[in-house]
This record gives sequence, structure tokens and C-alpha cells, in this order.
Amino acid sequence: MAIYRFRVTFEDYEDIYRDIDMPSKSTFLELHQEIHKSTGYPVDASSSFYVSNDQWKKGTEVALQPSARKINDGVLLMENIRLSKFIDDPHQKFYYIYNFDRPYDFHVELIKILKEEDGKEYPALFKVVGQAPRNLAAANFPVADTVDDDDDDIDVVAEEYGVDEEDDFDVVDDEESEEEESSQEFGGEDNY
Repeated sequence: MAIYRFRVTFEDYEDIYRDIDMPSKSTFLELHQEIHKSTGYPVDASSSFYVSNDQWKKGTEVALQPSARKINDGVLLMENIRLSKFIDDPHQKFYYIYNFDRPYDFHVELIKILKEEDGKEYPALFKVVGQAPRNLAAANFPVADTVDDDDDDIDVVAEEYGVDEEDDFDVVDDEESEEEESSQEFGGEDNY
């Protein structure tokens, strides 16, 4: 039996990847599960693989927990489709979106086709490079880790999203007015 070695790379973190060996008879659901064993993310989030070309353009969708609309449109289901059905190229690519609510995008590329080794269990994690980003916030959705009552947070948010705080935020010049406004808005300083 043929073994497919896939390199699974975070789209926004190209230096973090996993090489996973999958039997050719495996389903997309099994690949989905192996990806999440290697990242530590929960496997039960709605996700999809898309057959892709060399420019990572999305083609045919293979979904986990698709919406009713997608089911009516005839979307393929991960548990029903074998990987071998869509391996047309020795460097076949799949664009993979994990958790549509707070998505992580992955590039999944076939990097090698091997022969099955006697005594080795498959699927198998072949190589791990880098630590997977925390799944509290997807790469596309920055979320603050801690609540901080500093006024510095406005600067961080403004800088992160490319807005000029003086133009787009009401900035109070008087420090006492800021403290009073903050205290009223949050019901007092001691509520944290």
C-alpha cells in the first residue's frame, strides 16, 4: 500500500509545520484527526479541505459538519472520501480551513509517496517543527490575553488595525476626566 507524506503548514506561520504519513486508503476525516492530534486543537470544529492548485486556489470542497445549504449543494463529506480520490499530482495541494468560527488556514501538500514499512503503524507523525499557536485566537483574529486597565491598550489596538487614534478615537486631554469617565463606564475602579 502507498503511504502519502503530507506537509501541513499554518498559512500565517510558515515556519510551523507537521509532516504526517497517511495510508492512501485513509479518508479526509482521518487526515483532519491526525492534524489535530499534532496541534492539540479539538477535532470537532466545522472544517473543510479544498482541492487546490499550485497557487492555493480553492477547488472542490470536502467538509466536516457542513451547513444545510452546503449539504443541499452536494458538498462531499470528509468521512466518505478517500485521500487517493483527489491525488492527481505527486505534489497535490489541499487548502484546509479549521474552525470556521475562528479560522486557522493551513496548506497541506503531498511531499512524498512512500511504500508501507512492515511493522510501522499508520497514520504516523513523521516530523514536528515549531509549536502550534494557541487555539484561543486564530491568526486572523487578534484577541487580548489579559484585561488591563491601562490606557496603552488604545495605542496597541490603533496600531494593530492601522487607525490613527487621534482621528478615530475621542481622546480626553485631561487625566482627571479620563479617570472619572473610566470609573463611570465600568462601574468603579474596584470591579476588576
